[in-house]
Amino acid sequence: MARYTGPVCKLCRREGKKLFLKGERCYTGKCALERRAYAPGQHGQSRKKATEYGLQLRAKQQAKRYYGIQESQFYKYFVMAERKQGVTGENLLRICESRLDNVVYLLGWANSRAEARQLVTHGHYKVNGKKVNVPSYLLKAGDEVAIADKSKESEKIKATVAANEARPVPQWLDRNAEALSGKVIALPTREQIAVPVEEHLIVELYSK
Repeated sequence: MARYTGPVCKLCRREGKKLFLKGERCYTGKCALERRAYAPGQHGQSRKKATEYGLQLRAKQQAKRYYGIQESQFYKYFVMAERKQGVTGENLLRICESRLDNVVYLLGWANSRAEARQLVTHGHYKVNGKKVNVPSYLLKAGDEVAIADKSKESEKIKATVAANEARPVPQWLDRNAEALSGKVIALPTREQIAVPVEEHLIVELYSK
């Protein structure tokens, strides 16, 4: 599957908002968006009139880049969201939030979602006592996530956990700092999802 391998700071500049793709760097003055708050490329500083389609496309791109999801899988999530009861846009974000790599990041066990995705692939985490190495694994209410026993001794993981110890955890998750485990209390409501995107625009785009 194709995956973007270029400078991720360009993605934030293209969307005009922080997508927190670089971990700690995003919170410092080194953030590329703070230094150059315009789109990359030779025409990045030129003003362009946003069309209705353009706004919808940007909303979709922002959500995809925020979670690190490719188009085919994102559309698959949209179809799943449509089939569920409730508001389609909220269902879509709720599905994205429940991905294992996203939960690992929110629990403070990785500095970015990209790093979380890599750590999950390398088998550093367990779900309900079983090792899971699929970043897109969707968690349910009541599922327990924990750092694998061998991985608890990793200096890299120890340093990451310590560095993110003070980072607040969303209300829908419960983190046990001593046991290095976490639990999905319930799937998040829209108010509990801190995603800088207007999901109704995504629904409008896919519904055409």
